[in-house]
Amino acid sequence: MVSDPKNPPDFFEPSPLDPMQSATGGRDPRGPIPKKKAGFYLSLDVLNRFERKFYELKLAGAPVGNKSSLLEAALNFALDDLDRNPHSRVLHPESGGPQNAERARTGPGTKP
Repeated sequence: MVSDPKNPPDFFEPSPLDPMQSATGGRDPRGPIPKKKAGFYLSLDVLNRFERKFYELKLAGAPVGNKSSLLEAALNFALDDLDRNPHSRVLHPESGGPQNAERARTGPGTKP
């Protein structure tokens, strides 16, 4: 449907829809979780892989809110793996399959 050119929309009128809530899929019913900014040094390989994966997930329509939430989910996954498993894939990447074993042998960012 074409909008009436004589009656343009008022972009500043109050709207029942919050753009951030619509874009991120809504608010957590438990309320906001207290957060604190943290700074860490990451290798360029890890940072590039993280950025690439974030945008791949966004383009695929995955429910990824933002980079902080993706990093928090990945970090929680790694910490849970460390807590549950004495042979953790985080501590022993060679047990995580051929791709992880190759990365552990050659180091990040190098070609095998």
